[in-house]
This record gives sequence, C-alpha cells and structure tokens, in this order.
Amino acid sequence: MCRRFRSRASFEKLSARADLVVVSQTPTETLAREWQEYAIAQYARRIAGQELGTKQQHLALATRGRYAPDHVLMIGDALGDWEAAQANAALFYPINPGGEDESWERFSNEGMKRFFDGTFKGAYEAELIREFETRLPASPPWKKEMKDEQ
Repeated sequence: MCRRFRSRASFEKLSARADLVVVSQTPTETLAREWQEYAIAQYARRIAGQELGTKQQHLALATRGRYAPDHVLMIGDALGDWEAAQANAALFYPINPGGEDESWERFSNEGMKRFFDGTFKGAYEAELIREFETRLPASPPWKKEMKDEQ
C-alpha cells in the first residue's frame, strides 16, 4: 500500500477524535489542490500554506489556549516540523526520510494509540526522534542539486 493511502487511513482515524490542521511551507493553493486530488482534504479542519505564516505560527494559532501541549501532535518529515513542535511545546511524530511508508504504518498501528492514551510523551517520543535524527540528510537535497548544476 502506498504512503498516501496509509496516511489517508490515519487521517480518517484521527479526524474522528481530533482536529487536523495542515501546516506547510507549500503555497496554500497547491496544498488544497493536492489534498483534494488525493481525497484527504475532507479530514483537515484547515489547510494553511506559506503565505499565511510559518509552521511555528500556524501551530501556535491553531492550538494555543485550545489544547494542552501534550494534546497537540505535530506529524512531520522535516527538521522545521520538529522545530515548530518544540517551539510550541507540542509532541512530535516524525515521518522518516527514506522510510515514509514504515513511518505511517507505525503511526497507524502504534503512535496514534499512544497519543490518545497519553503514553506518547517521554521514552516513546524520544526513541522516534533519535531515529529521525539519524535519518536526516547531512545537507538538504536541493543543495546537492544546485551543486550538480554548477
């Protein structure tokens, strides 16, 4: 099963019990189109792209005063996602570079349950983040592409 279908199943389960907000540095118009195309837009309460602010700002606007920090989970595949979670004292579930399908499967089978039953924070989250850190590229792929073009 490909990633978008794994994530769709997770979004469906999550939206039954949580408010989902998409925050990205992609333009909002592109995000909305892609989420519609993959039939997952219906699970998000809001889709916010780069012209509406940073990930950190989006997360703060969507959660502060509404949810306790340990009731906010940022799911992301980039260092900026983790940094936004940290800046907002939110929990973080990483989608590992090169292991996206496995990450979504683990989230669906394990991470989501831990989030809802209150056992996500602590050793479990720290283990996920350690693995994420080891999988982050030493330099962003776009830097390599720029160097190759020169």
